[in-house]
Amino acid sequence: MEKFKSFNQIYLRDKGPATKPWLIGLGLILLGVLFLPWTQNIRSKGQITSLYQEQKPQKIYSPIAGKISRWWVKEGDFVEQGDTLAKISEIKAEYLDPKLISRTQEQLDAKKGTVSYYEQKVKSTEDQIANLRSSKALKQDQLNNKITALQQKLTGEKAELEAASNEYNLIKDQFERNQKMYKEGLISQTQFQQRNASMQNSLAKKTTAENKVNQTLQEIQNTKIELRGVDQEYSEKMNKAEGEKFQSLGMIETGKGDVAKLENQVASYTIRDGMYYILAPQSGQVINAKKAGIGEILKDGEELLTIVPQNTHYAVEMYVRPVDLPLVSPGQDVRFIFDGFPAIIFAGGWPDQSFGTFPGKIRAIENNIDEKGMFRVIVVENPKDKKWPKQIKMGAGAQGITLLNDVPLWYELWRNINGFPADFYTVTKDEK
Repeated sequence: MEKFKSFNQIYLRDKGPATKPWLIGLGLILLGVLFLPWTQNIRSKGQITSLYQEQKPQKIYSPIAGKISRWWVKEGDFVEQGDTLAKISEIKAEYLDPKLISRTQEQLDAKKGTVSYYEQKVKSTEDQIANLRSSKALKQDQLNNKITALQQKLTGEKAELEAASNEYNLIKDQFERNQKMYKEGLISQTQFQQRNASMQNSLAKKTTAENKVNQTLQEIQNTKIELRGVDQEYSEKMNKAEGEKFQSLGMIETGKGDVAKLENQVASYTIRDGMYYILAPQSGQVINAKKAGIGEILKDGEELLTIVPQNTHYAVEMYVRPVDLPLVSPGQDVRFIFDGFPAIIFAGGWPDQSFGTFPGKIRAIENNIDEKGMFRVIVVENPKDKKWPKQIKMGAGAQGITLLNDVPLWYELWRNINGFPADFYTVTKDEK
């Protein structure tokens, strides 16, 4: 019996397996793990940028073509807004004159004087035209008065002619009767000759009256012709003066155009004179200088250096696939792993419990796909959660984990086995 007792103690024939409780416990643990919450997510890579355009790295370009004559900064220097970065010298022949602005200003002043001269000439011509109008009116009044006087004179002369005609007709009638009586011998030859002389005198008087009337009519006609000549003469003089006036006005407008052109040149030269000194448009650090030394030639718009602003509101631009685009929306939570900051990641399901990750919220989603076939998503810092590290720099890498819906672990395993898409996540937007 003793040998069977030792045999039983060695081979444990009367006892069950000791691993069974462990297997049962492990099974219960695994079953419990299957009911643990799992956060569906989308992983994507991105880099640090700025939400505001003026806070992104700014390239400084040469506004004009020139030659570098002096540097005031070197790479790594911090500058304030308005600090002088470099000076360039002129290389174009049309701008080499050191007195270019003053000489152009003299041309501008001379052209303004010419315009003023023509303006005075226009005023003088207008006065001349006004004087011609007055002289014309005065001359016309004089001739009209003369015509009126001649017409009155004509009326009197016509009355005299009428009287002379009546007298001549009467004397003529008497002469004819005396002539008949003379032929019959009733009157003497002397009496007949006296009647004949009276008729001749009356005829001469009538002829004189007729000549006066005709002469007055001729004077009236000549005066009317002179009146028309005055109108034509003064019209020609005024038209000539008007032509000179319009010519002067044309010269004024041409002069104004030249003045505007010269003013533009003076302003352009003045502005260009201020472009020889390249100033910092904002505060920041000088990096990536493209030119070195003294005397290097710059073209118009050629890059000189870059300034990285000091105070920046950082954001992260990450890229998602088109298939994942319907699962992201503005306001959605994202966890980030920044380059250079160690993090302990609980794979996939519990990124909010991962050590070293930083929270953010989706600010915007671009509607246009890029050349790599991805959609750009802008994520900003969540002001109500853990702050992003101050040591992050522009352009550094970041890995984003976009949080979707919370589901049990068994559901996520079943979804992946069947190839179903992740559940949509409804974002509750904060009321403004």
